[in-house]
Amino acid sequence: MAALAYNLGKREINHYFSVRSAKVLALVAVLLLAVCHLASRRYRGSDSCEYLLSSGRFLGEKVWQPHSCMMHKYKISEAKNCLVDKHIAFIGDSRIRQLFYSFVKIINPQFKEEGNKHENIPFEDKIASVKVDFLWHPEVNGSMKQCIKVWTEDSVAKPHVIVAGAATWSIKIHNGSNEALSQYKMNITSIAPLLEKLAKTSDVYWVLQDPVYEDLLSENRKMITNEKIDAYNEAAVSILNSSTRNSKSNVKMFSVSKLIAQETIMESLDGLHLPESSRETSAMILMNVYCNKILKPVDGSCCQPRPPLTLIQKLAACFFTLSIIGYLIFYIIHRNTHRKNKSCTDLESGEEKKNIINPPVSPLEILLQSFCKLGLIMAYFYMCDRANLFMKENKFYTHSTFFIPIIYILVLGVFYNENTKETKVLNREQTDEWKGWMQLVILIYHISGASTFLPVYMHIRVLVAAYLFQTGYGHFSYFWIKGDFGVHRVCQVLFRLNFLVVVLCIVMDRPYQFYYFVPLVTVWFMVIYVTLALWPQIIQKKANGNCFWHFGLLLKLAFLLLCICFLAYSQGAFEKIFSLWPLSKCFELKGNVYEWWFRWRLDRYVVFHGMLFAFIYLALQKRQILSEGKGEPLFSNKVSNFLLFISVVSFLTYSIWASSCKNKAECNELHPSVSVVQILAFILIRNIPGYARSVYSSFFAWFGRISLELFICQYHIWLAADTRGILVLIPGNPMLNIIVSTFIFVCVAHEISQITNDLAQIIIPKDNSSLLKRLACIAAFFCGLLILSSIQDKSRH
Repeated sequence: MAALAYNLGKREINHYFSVRSAKVLALVAVLLLAVCHLASRRYRGSDSCEYLLSSGRFLGEKVWQPHSCMMHKYKISEAKNCLVDKHIAFIGDSRIRQLFYSFVKIINPQFKEEGNKHENIPFEDKIASVKVDFLWHPEVNGSMKQCIKVWTEDSVAKPHVIVAGAATWSIKIHNGSNEALSQYKMNITSIAPLLEKLAKTSDVYWVLQDPVYEDLLSENRKMITNEKIDAYNEAAVSILNSSTRNSKSNVKMFSVSKLIAQETIMESLDGLHLPESSRETSAMILMNVYCNKILKPVDGSCCQPRPPLTLIQKLAACFFTLSIIGYLIFYIIHRNTHRKNKSCTDLESGEEKKNIINPPVSPLEILLQSFCKLGLIMAYFYMCDRANLFMKENKFYTHSTFFIPIIYILVLGVFYNENTKETKVLNREQTDEWKGWMQLVILIYHISGASTFLPVYMHIRVLVAAYLFQTGYGHFSYFWIKGDFGVHRVCQVLFRLNFLVVVLCIVMDRPYQFYYFVPLVTVWFMVIYVTLALWPQIIQKKANGNCFWHFGLLLKLAFLLLCICFLAYSQGAFEKIFSLWPLSKCFELKGNVYEWWFRWRLDRYVVFHGMLFAFIYLALQKRQILSEGKGEPLFSNKVSNFLLFISVVSFLTYSIWASSCKNKAECNELHPSVSVVQILAFILIRNIPGYARSVYSSFFAWFGRISLELFICQYHIWLAADTRGILVLIPGNPMLNIIVSTFIFVCVAHEISQITNDLAQIIIPKDNSSLLKRLACIAAFFCGLLILSSIQDKSRH
């Protein structure tokens, strides 16, 4: 009864909500969101610097999230690189002095807060040629005005950045009187034109006063109330913003520290001065405001202009535009022709004549339609991660943000289960299911920022290794059983693996190695192919006649293992091979191939393990040692129970070891050798019981069939800033934002999968003569791409 209700319910859902209708809904959502964001930017402005300086919230306790953009955490070397030959001046009271110390500690963490607090404090890094000064002017008065006025003179060197602010001393000395506020207004009015003049050549920031925690204030500071502070802030904002009559003031208001203080002032030691973590956040905001536009960090989207289009991107835009126009013309012509040929009514009989056979869709139409769809999808990619239309936020990890979604998808996966068409070990439905749930876990891992939690990181490494294990198992099984080493098979696999990545490299201006998993799978596929295709070609049909061929294949695998070990422990040889042109254009990242070597080395044995497992399994299957009937255990009951027990123990042992990891580098060193333990344990647990082998999750399998597209698309339309942040389509509601962005992301990935399959049939034909012509065209395309890329690189340098 329950099964019947389940099937009826699923049929009802599929009847009213198909994949096609989901994609239409996703398209409508994208258009509405794009219009809303454009209207918002037109109304509120598109300057992310203003958002960085004035708004934000805390993620957790100490992670500050600016509104709509991402903040980069600057390292010492980056800060020095940005501020080389720069002079920064802080002018004000003890709170500005605190900000000065926190700013200097980004450059030199050993700098001590010592000496006379009520005097000027200089700092200079002669090696980096960075100069930062604190000038003690606790009141906005003639003394501060004179200091600022000196810088306005043409003969005097001006600081590149000026950070000023004061008010609490005026409130304290004058006991919070109204006369003091009036004098403050007069003084800041006289200083405003000077600051405005300086702001034409330097970056000038006026720091608004932070609130105080009145309960902790000492008796001689009780007159400093939040009401007084608000009055002084209002005066400063009003006067400085109205210092220019017809245009916007160039003096920037640093009001974000107020928001930070509202959340953290309770941790203050004296009720007046902020805790160190809050000061560090304010200092990092200052660093982002000034340095992001200079260094352009990937995860620092605040204050960064949209990157200019490269020559290759412009050509790609032209190509997709022409494809869209071409398809529209083709569609209009085809529609008019169809209308003319439409069935007409026989006037004599009153019956309608119908065309039974629909004309076949031409390859040109499929080609134009595919590139038309792809062009629209790539426009969405660009809008999400390059055009600064949509917002971005930093990741913030908590255990709940990772484990709760895992529980959700587990429940859904169990709910949608069906019987398998075949009950063999690692049958197609099962491998799709395996890919699907692994991909969903990896997606949750990326968006939750769980890489900071080492036990989760180590388990995710096993999932990545399991993908590569399937690569070894799947391709070895195909070549061993089919014996098809033809060019068509190789080209089909390479096209399906690399098509989307090549397009993204062009559209998003990213190197091939940036999408590291695809180069990894591509290289391993070629390794498997070369290993098995080279003389002597040993396949199952040949080996069945003579056991000697099994020994020959094992020798091939042993030689492959020897080559892997040599390259793994000879970084120099590995880098020499992949630094050769044109391989270097594919595998270099940031000018070297170290990242590629690290990625390859991290899972260097697992593809070999997959090939070896496939060989042993197929040999056992051929000798009918395994029982793969429906509902039957894989081995005899005693053997099955023993192997099942060993598998569960091995699986849990690995998890305990991974959870106890303390050092990522040490665990990464052991991972290539031990990851296969948990992979094999999972395979045996999943396949030894006959009932487990007979069912699969159609929910997970659906995602497994588009797992490659999901993995690649997440870089730009689910995550943001090249995976460093999160895409924000709906600000202010994280849960709704994740639901909407995920829905669009999955629809896009599914559509790209279909486009890739359609284009693969046209671009990689089965006819060898046609295929060779296409390959020549593809080779010419890549040669042109290499030439254009070299021209771009020279122009950048």
